[in-house]
Amino acid sequence: MSSEDKAWLDYRSKFADVYHESNYSSPLQSIVMEASHRLTEKPFQKYEHFSKVLEVGVGPGEHLPFVRHSFDQYVLTDLDAKTLSVARNNLKGKHDGKLLFEIQNGAELSYEDNSFDRLIATHVLEHVYQPHLVLKEWRRVVKNGGLLSILVPTDPGLAWRLGRNLGPRKNALAQGIDYDYVMAREHVNPCNNLIALMRHYFSDCREAWWPFPIPSIDLNLFFACHAIVHKPGI
Repeated sequence: MSSEDKAWLDYRSKFADVYHESNYSSPLQSIVMEASHRLTEKPFQKYEHFSKVLEVGVGPGEHLPFVRHSFDQYVLTDLDAKTLSVARNNLKGKHDGKLLFEIQNGAELSYEDNSFDRLIATHVLEHVYQPHLVLKEWRRVVKNGGLLSILVPTDPGLAWRLGRNLGPRKNALAQGIDYDYVMAREHVNPCNNLIALMRHYFSDCREAWWPFPIPSIDLNLFFACHAIVHKPGI
C-alpha cells in the first residue's frame, strides 16, 4: 500500500486541470500572476536573441507568451506528462515549429553540459527538495556566459501570506482542495533561504522585486534573479 496521502494524490491527479482556474480565475489574481512573468522578462528586448532556451517546470505553459526576445529553439519541460500535454495544446501553432516539449525531472536533467544559452524557471525552485543541488544542475546545462533566470514567490513574507488569503486560498477551497495542506507540501523552501542560495552560487546576478523596488520579502510578492553563468576554464 502506498504511504502517500490520498488528498495529495487527488490534487496531483487534477493539477493540470485546476492550475489556471486556481491562479488566474479572478482579475486580481491574473494581474498578480502575470506580473511575475513580466518581471522575469522585463530586462529583455525584442532585438535580443538566445539561440537555445530551456524552461524548467513549465506547467500549462503560462510563461512563454511573455518572452520578448527571439530564439531558435525553446525547450519546454515538465515532470508531469498531463501538464505538459496541456502546455502543448495551449501553445499549439505558435513560434513556427521552434518549440520542443519534453518530460524532464528538473532536478536531474538529461541534457549535456553547456547545452543552453538561457534557462528559465518561474515558480519552480520553491517546490524542489535540495535546491542547492538543483541550482548546480541548472548551471551545468547552461553555457559559459549564458543566463539563468529564476523567479520565486516571497513566501513566507508578510505580503505573500496576506495576498494568498485574498483569493487563492478561497478559490482552492471552493474546488475541494485543502489549500493549507497543499501549500505545506508544495512550497517546501522559504524565499529567504532560496535568495541566500542564489546569491551564494551566482555572484554576477541582477535582482528584481515586485511590486516595490525594495529588497524585502515582507513588502513584495516576487523575487527574480538573472544570473550570468561563469565557468572558469571554459
